[in-house]
Amino acid sequence: MTTSEAHSTPTGAPPPPPPAEITYSGQYSVNPLAEVSFRAMCATLPAVLARIGRLSWRTDRRAVQLLVGCQVVTGASAAVLLAATARAMGPVLGAGNAADRLHGALPALLVVAVAAALNRVSGAVATYAERRLTPLLTSQTDSALVEAVCRVEAAAYAGDGFSDRQEAAEMGVVRTHVMVTDAQRFMSSLIRLVTAGGVLSLLNVVMLPLLLLAVLPAGVGAVLTARVDYEIHYANVSDRNVRGMMRWWATTSKYSDEVRANSMTDYLVYWYRALSDRCDRRNLAAAPRTLRISLLSSLAGGVFLLATWGALAWLAVTGRIEPAIAATAVIAVQTALAALSQVVVNGAAVFHTSLYLSDMRSFLDEAAARAPRRGPGRISGPVEQIRLDEVVYRYPGKDRPAVDGVSLTLERGQILAIVGANGSGKSTLTRLITGIYLADKGTVTWNGSDLADTDPDTVWHRTGLVPQDFARWPLRVRENVTLGQPRTHDDGPVWEAIDAVGLREAVEELPSGLDTLQARDVWGGVDFSGGQWQREACARALYRQPDLLILDEPTSQMDPRGEHQIFEEIKAIAADRITIVVTHRLENTKVADHIVVLEHGRITEQGRYDDLVHGGGTFAELLALSQDR
Repeated sequence: MTTSEAHSTPTGAPPPPPPAEITYSGQYSVNPLAEVSFRAMCATLPAVLARIGRLSWRTDRRAVQLLVGCQVVTGASAAVLLAATARAMGPVLGAGNAADRLHGALPALLVVAVAAALNRVSGAVATYAERRLTPLLTSQTDSALVEAVCRVEAAAYAGDGFSDRQEAAEMGVVRTHVMVTDAQRFMSSLIRLVTAGGVLSLLNVVMLPLLLLAVLPAGVGAVLTARVDYEIHYANVSDRNVRGMMRWWATTSKYSDEVRANSMTDYLVYWYRALSDRCDRRNLAAAPRTLRISLLSSLAGGVFLLATWGALAWLAVTGRIEPAIAATAVIAVQTALAALSQVVVNGAAVFHTSLYLSDMRSFLDEAAARAPRRGPGRISGPVEQIRLDEVVYRYPGKDRPAVDGVSLTLERGQILAIVGANGSGKSTLTRLITGIYLADKGTVTWNGSDLADTDPDTVWHRTGLVPQDFARWPLRVRENVTLGQPRTHDDGPVWEAIDAVGLREAVEELPSGLDTLQARDVWGGVDFSGGQWQREACARALYRQPDLLILDEPTSQMDPRGEHQIFEEIKAIAADRITIVVTHRLENTKVADHIVVLEHGRITEQGRYDDLVHGGGTFAELLALSQDR
């Protein structure tokens, strides 16, 4: 708690509650590394590398070709380097004066220099290819994730853990930044290892197994450390998800007035720090485990490495290998040791990254499975009738249906008003009518076509929706009106929609008119008032000229003049479409041809305004309460 918060808390008052403990659970919370052995990791690596290769090949073939070419050059130069070194060691360690020995070794030394230069050049080219490939790969995976989330059935958002799985998939996108680098380093190290190991095997067959034993503990340690890291990642996934959402809500200028005027800052900062501290505690609790793993693996590796150098010294001292061969063996051991260490470290990194990529892939597969696939039916021609027959819909995890046995018939030219208390099912009913949700029971048909068997895009192309909680898109005014619809170079229809909602004067006063960016947080951008934004949302729906127009509290932020203009426009265009108005302002329902009253997801009253006013039911009660001021 901050000092200012402590001062503002009355004496004896309870401290602010900490953030709720959130546990990421379910089938997706199982740590894939929990039972993975070093051997299993090695067996999985070829498939992981092939997967990375396929992703990279689809993104930038030229960059992949450069990377493969660099690996070939690296392997060849490493082999030439060791062979030339062995050839140079003979004259250098032989008899004769220094000048003669150097002259005899010069051709081999020149080859060593050329091989080293080629190795450096191939490394630089590989870095260039990585820098060319990685941003494209990251952008593609990021865009694929955004598209997948945008295309799922809307009901998927209410599914258990959907947001947490999305957050876990986001980590897969982040890891694409290092994916290609880790894979490239692994392959380069593996090639150098094979080359140096081949040389060592030719020099003395005992050296290679000793080297393998020297680095094996590091490999086991890397897998165990990755296992701990991934365990902490899963333990923190829900807290990171909520913290990220709260960060945006607390820092965006959209809600800055509410945060400041309602003295929310101290608690929000406390809350954010509390979540961060919780994540940090998990990370710190894991630190001793990783330290023990590192110390034990280093100790075991050090013992075997000492044995390796001891064996090499023994072979040289006892004359079992010549001095020139021993010198070459020293270089080969150093090369193999460095390469083997990098193989283990980068192999573990590639495997670790593959786990995050698997999270992303499984989420994308799930999202693809949740994308609308409702049948080949299409809605064509004007929508003359929409019919609901005993429609039932229940949100996942809820005991009671949000819409329960609703039957309605809507005709072209009709204005329907839907009223009811909060939580009565009004917005859910509109989602069922538009096919955003599919009914659990019953049918919703457009022109006789069941939405469950109809391509939803053909439905939504004929729908215009002004939601109660509408988006304020950071786009230019023109795009904010035409968003979701194809447009021509003629701005006439845009101005017609703007005129219909009484927004022309406000737009003309903007610095660049229709080209003005509506984003106050961006340099050069501007912002509308709440009522002006709502008018623009109405203009966006009217611009579409839809067969079905749904307005959910369309004038809640408007002044009386704007509200009157909107409802006059609704009446003027009603003959060419089906119109639905959802509202708490019951006086506005006078514009409707038919009114339905929802309670607990059921229609309890319906009829015309005058009939319901004198009907003595819920409508009359709510109207009386609204007028009792």
